[in-house]
Amino acid sequence: MTTTLSQRDIDIITAQLGRTPSGISAIAHYSPSGIPQVLEMETWVFEQPFPTLYWLSSKAIDKALAKIESHGVVKELEQRIKDDETLREAHHASHRDYIARRWEVMSAEHKAIIEEKGFKPLFDKLGIGGIANWDQVRCLHMQYAHHLAGNNVIGRILDEEYGMKAIADAE
Repeated sequence: MTTTLSQRDIDIITAQLGRTPSGISAIAHYSPSGIPQVLEMETWVFEQPFPTLYWLSSKAIDKALAKIESHGVVKELEQRIKDDETLREAHHASHRDYIARRWEVMSAEHKAIIEEKGFKPLFDKLGIGGIANWDQVRCLHMQYAHHLAGNNVIGRILDEEYGMKAIADAE
């Protein structure tokens, strides 16, 4: 569930990002203590397509995921996706969920611009974080943001195997 931005949210996000935020349409997920953690982004920003629907704003989660990524977990997950048909299908389902959610929340104005400018095929096929190859993971941050706001198997693995939920809930 998304909520509109309050001034408190904007102030927290500005502190999290270290700059004034732009292109945010709503908060897609808050921590249990009410801190914005995932931002829902506009699909047309600065006169350009922006296929990243969910943006992780939490410094604590960002730092923990960067540490996990530095240990080669992205490549390990990609190998697991390659080797495990069930995981691969769940990962592809995560991409389909992301695409459906992106179209669902997109404003009529942005849909019209994206169609007029010929970007609709990209928005139909680019998955989490704008990735075309659905067997890749690219970025744990985008996967986990989608997990907190939607349905993402990589995010569930990060919770179960790396304790991310405890970090997210502690904020």
